[in-house]
Amino acid sequence: MIDKTIINKVEEMFQTIQIMNEEGQIVNQEAMPDLSDDQLKELMRRMVYTRVLDQRSISLNRQGRLGFYAPTAGQEASQLGSHFALEKEDWILPGYRDVPQLIWHGLPLDKAFLFSRGHFVGNQMPEGVNALPPQIIIAAQIIQTTGVALGLKKRGKKAVAITYTGDGGSSQGDFYEGLNFAGAYNAPAIFVVQNNQFAISTPVEKQTAAKTIAQKALAVGIPGIQVDGMDVLAVYAAVKEARERAINGEGPTLIETMTYRYGPHTMAGDDPTRYRTDELTNEWEKKDPIVRFRKFLETKGLWSKEEEEKVIEQAKEDIKAAIKKTDGTPKQKVTDLIDIMYENLPYNLKEQREEYVRKESK
Repeated sequence: MIDKTIINKVEEMFQTIQIMNEEGQIVNQEAMPDLSDDQLKELMRRMVYTRVLDQRSISLNRQGRLGFYAPTAGQEASQLGSHFALEKEDWILPGYRDVPQLIWHGLPLDKAFLFSRGHFVGNQMPEGVNALPPQIIIAAQIIQTTGVALGLKKRGKKAVAITYTGDGGSSQGDFYEGLNFAGAYNAPAIFVVQNNQFAISTPVEKQTAAKTIAQKALAVGIPGIQVDGMDVLAVYAAVKEARERAINGEGPTLIETMTYRYGPHTMAGDDPTRYRTDELTNEWEKKDPIVRFRKFLETKGLWSKEEEEKVIEQAKEDIKAAIKKTDGTPKQKVTDLIDIMYENLPYNLKEQREEYVRKESK
């Protein structure tokens, strides 16, 4: 007979882990990560910088100077807290909203802007930046992450592959296939589901009957954890532990970060006011990751308004220089795309290339 109380007992196991509350107070001292004052300040600097980058990117998109763009405000703790727990040798397989992690992993700003414009150069990672371009196909990066992680394991690397998707991505077949394969072969992988409550306009309550996405880890035999995704310390601690488990041969981890995007799904015409209430957004804004971390640092005497203003001005200067460099990049041609498609072109593409060379020379 089916016993629904078993489901209830399982779901009770997945409580949201928090270290720092909305007022910036430490409520779970035992889980407090070992970060120096300089590291705490650097983490704050990255969050403030990324918030400015998001604001400027939205403006540039509206001016027609950027193409595809998925806003990130509200998700800084989830994105940057998780990245801060990584090492340079780790591999990132991002979704399309996860450009900030790539930037802090070494992707130049101008290349990030070129990615937004659909330029092939924006998808070329610089030497030493272990990352794949942002994945547009929902959850396709989950399976790819398992493959990269298995490659690292086979080569004996003390590194992990980490990937990100949203709550909507957890409904894709690729999600289950990737997690199951990673679990079966003990891959050093970290799967982060950034549950920002809506997959475009679909609320998470209609995405799954499960109370948490983290509990889906049980079905594939790997650990799952749900953390307060607006708490940068909790996110960092969760990913740090998952990374240590992975490089010690203990396999993959699924992490669900409970977060919220303030803006639209993307700048391509989405209107969040049609499916979200102001009350809901206001409630989440009270949990703002930058505000609460600022309160925490100020009580420790580690942050000031003057320091934050310096970061804001530096971000604006960097963005201005990067977009100028982006504007100076030669426009891509059809022949560029043909040339990078194959090592040895098939005859039909050779014919097409010759035709386009004639057109481009006119």
